[in-house]
Amino acid sequence: MSQHASRLGGLRGRSHVPFGAPPHQRLRRMPRRPRRIAMLSVHTSPLHQPGTGDAGGMNVYIVELARRLAAIDIEVEIFTRATTARLPPSVELAPGVLVRHVDAGPYEGLAKEDLPAQLCAFTHGVMQAWAGHRPGHYDLVHSHYWLSGHVGWLAAERWGVPLVHAMHTMAKVKNAALAAGDTPEPAARVIGEQQIVRAADRLIANTAEEAEELVRHYGAARELVAVVHPGVNLDRFRPADGRAAARARLGLPADALIPLFAGRIQPLKAPDILLHAIAHLLEEDPSLRERMVVPVVGGPSGSGLAKPEGLHKLAARLGICDVIRFRPPCAQDELADWYRAASVLVMPSYSESFGLVAIEAQACGTPVVAASVGGLPVAVRDGVSGTLIDGHDPADYARALRPFVREPGRADRMGAAAARHAQSFGWDTAAAATAEVYTEAMRERRRLRSGHG
Repeated sequence: MSQHASRLGGLRGRSHVPFGAPPHQRLRRMPRRPRRIAMLSVHTSPLHQPGTGDAGGMNVYIVELARRLAAIDIEVEIFTRATTARLPPSVELAPGVLVRHVDAGPYEGLAKEDLPAQLCAFTHGVMQAWAGHRPGHYDLVHSHYWLSGHVGWLAAERWGVPLVHAMHTMAKVKNAALAAGDTPEPAARVIGEQQIVRAADRLIANTAEEAEELVRHYGAARELVAVVHPGVNLDRFRPADGRAAARARLGLPADALIPLFAGRIQPLKAPDILLHAIAHLLEEDPSLRERMVVPVVGGPSGSGLAKPEGLHKLAARLGICDVIRFRPPCAQDELADWYRAASVLVMPSYSESFGLVAIEAQACGTPVVAASVGGLPVAVRDGVSGTLIDGHDPADYARALRPFVREPGRADRMGAAAARHAQSFGWDTAAAATAEVYTEAMRERRRLRSGHG
């Protein structure tokens, strides 16, 4: 019998305490939450600035989830690769959240593609940290992205605890929707992801569609996949004092049309489609040049590092340099101001596991025009908080932006609906749901150990 089949037998045979059972029986059967978990993020540190290098939505996810888990008394130790010699061995990110820096390979100049060769060294560092504790120090391992999954697989087996894994992105899904000129994910990653799916006690998917992709592309057992929507920091990302005040702080014209791109500059995120769409709009109505500003906030990443000036050169070829404003990645509080200042956020991505940027913008009261891919149909309520577009034709994006030109009140009207929509995506809800996944994984592991599976 396969490992999954064995686990599934335990799941199907699980007995439930009937409603109204005596209190002592309910207490005896009450599953225990983990006290402390090891969270793994090999290739990018939660301390890195999102929008730089490989830091993006996953970094935000890990930081916010860890904080909220600590708030409900689940301590989190995050293991990540040290990228400079100056880093201390550990840093307290928040009360109950510790970031541990693991030496694995040269500190600088190591691309994500080079990291598989360093997984042995990283695993050794994790094991060294564990060896300094009493047995049972960690109740569970939660790994993020496939590189971390391989370390988590070994650690969980060695410690005798469950492995919960979040893919964030999947090679087979990315390769099925490559942007022109983008580099396919290697076969080694596909194989690695398949191994992790077989090894994990639970898989966390951002959306029901991602869960189906895990089942369809990787043969994941449906019963072992839990859907937990990521959240948004609703204290930071909120309408606050409004669009005009945010524009004043950023030095933007008060009455301009401002379509915003925020994210890593790489073919996958497709900022070039926005630039082509802007060229379409300006060709139709040259007067827009006097009342349109298009901020592109982010830095080169992934395959975009090969041509870091590519987007600037495209703007020059299209003759739209006068309306494009390139800005480097910024801190989260300033990013919230960019969202508030924008008339609309544009996300023409070829693939998004969820699209945290879309939720952040909507929480700030800004509607979204996005590709109907991955988790974006969940993140954006089509026709209410934004517009979803099938495909990646710049003319379609220009068509979706045109109503914001014709109707000055559209950004405010849809923005108010967007802010309401975003309220259902708080991190507290995501952390509570994740804690339930942990508890179920621990309960099933105990059942299998006791021979009842």
